[in-house]
Amino acid sequence: MGDTSRSGTQNFYSILGIPKSASLMDISKAYKSLVMKWHPDKNSSNKDEAEAKFRAINEAYRALSMKKREEETKVAEEPTTSERSVHGTKSADESFFSRLSRNASRISNTPKSLSRNNSRKSTTPTPVDLYASLQSTTSGGVPSPTTPLTPTTPLAPASPATPPTPVAGGPQPALSKVTSRRGPTPIIYSQSTVRRKPQPVEKKLECTLEELCHGCVKKIKITRDAMSDTGLIVQEEEILKIKIKPGWKKGTKITFEGKGDERPGTLPADIIFIIDEKRHPIFKREGDDLELGVEVPLVQALTGCSITIPLLGGEKMALSFDDIIYPGYEKSIPGQGMPKSKEQGRGNLRLKFLVDFPMDLSNKQRSDVVSILNDTC
Repeated sequence: MGDTSRSGTQNFYSILGIPKSASLMDISKAYKSLVMKWHPDKNSSNKDEAEAKFRAINEAYRALSMKKREEETKVAEEPTTSERSVHGTKSADESFFSRLSRNASRISNTPKSLSRNNSRKSTTPTPVDLYASLQSTTSGGVPSPTTPLTPTTPLAPASPATPPTPVAGGPQPALSKVTSRRGPTPIIYSQSTVRRKPQPVEKKLECTLEELCHGCVKKIKITRDAMSDTGLIVQEEEILKIKIKPGWKKGTKITFEGKGDERPGTLPADIIFIIDEKRHPIFKREGDDLELGVEVPLVQALTGCSITIPLLGGEKMALSFDDIIYPGYEKSIPGQGMPKSKEQGRGNLRLKFLVDFPMDLSNKQRSDVVSILNDTC
């Protein structure tokens, strides 16, 4: 029986590839390396051999880690001046593995009770815990569904709210990597409050058609409330510059961030300027086109005429018409409208004619008109 236990111990050491003098840390390192190498999921070509080695590695780690923990506990509990009996004692390997063999069925069916050294044992991860930590660092923490290992002695992780009490004269308990990885994410409470931003302030910015046609720079003086270093609200003045681009339309928005009033506990508001068109005395804007009304006398409308029209900006253009101009007659002049803000070129200038009829005619004039127009109708 003793030879079997001793050979089994040596076999466990050889399986993990470590000497008998190896510490519990050495056993864990060897197990971590081998279990990653021989896991069945990573050896699909020789899965049967990998499963056999995987089971042997887990069995060796479980047996040797339990043996080492028992030896450490025994050494810690023995008095320094005790005398040991030489005759009738068994070797550490034989006594441990004999008890392990006798209690195998009891261990697999009965949960372990908590002992006075449970805080020391809880710091040593089981094979499943070690492999779970390896999986979390290599494959996102998802354990393999094909892992053949089932833990027979699960150890409950220590609660972060009730840390283990140190044993007087003994080693101080320490959290292992597995325990810290599985612990809950800490919630950090901040004393600072988030400063919200109020709704932006909208203001109209009136522009003439000439300014929207040729572009300009507008300077606007604003007065706003601001918080001083002492926490008082003070008045500040600032001049904002807005570069009006040619072709901008009514409704175009220009935003100045943080230029509005500031109140305690809030961020400064934004100021939004919205373009508005001033009414022009003779031109009317329709999209990118301009409309201009032209009035001509009835005689010129019937016989043809030459007129001079104004253009936006002060220039003038001479036009001649041989056609008969009737009420509602329109003439479009390309390239004399508003600039197109999103493309090259300009819109058109559309002339809408109004015919000026005489307010009074004599009888002779009426008869002459009738005689002339009878032949044309």
